[in-house]
Amino acid sequence: MSESSEPDLSELLRRCARGDERAFTALYDATSSRLYGLAVRIVRNRAMAEEVTQECYLELWRHSARFDSSQGSALSWMLTITHRKAVDQVRSVEAADRRDVTYEQRSRTPSFDSTAESAHANFEGARVRRALETLTSTQREAVELAYFGGYTHTEVAQLLDLPLGTAKTRIRDGLIRLRDTMGGE
Repeated sequence: MSESSEPDLSELLRRCARGDERAFTALYDATSSRLYGLAVRIVRNRAMAEEVTQECYLELWRHSARFDSSQGSALSWMLTITHRKAVDQVRSVEAADRRDVTYEQRSRTPSFDSTAESAHANFEGARVRRALETLTSTQREAVELAYFGGYTHTEVAQLLDLPLGTAKTRIRDGLIRLRDTMGGE
């Protein structure tokens, strides 16, 4: 330690390079708030800043022997490592966001084409109307009540004043004729 109450960070880094865990603890205690504060300002997320700070100390532990006091102060070197890791984190998050957006754009199903769907429905409607014209009036009446009116077979029989079996036969015969007519187009 230096003569002042501040620890000599350069000396702590040299001791960390030799595997001195007490020196690493002292280094962490002396600098963690500054490194974490810098990380928070860059990544703007406390959880990510904690990760960045952790990665920074891991790198300091592994590579503290690389510190050269002739190149600058220990704190500047540590803040530079923190800044670089935080910027890498921001870039990584942005790249992940871009990948997510690209994936969503590529996997999105094409939007619904209402014009084509409407044209198809009109075409199909015209086919059904033409096919209905081929039915006898009694068949058409029974089919229209059952399928366009939403009535049950029993209700169709009551509305047409027919036995239930006759109403069912008219509906079935009408559907068979419709199938044959529409299947032929």
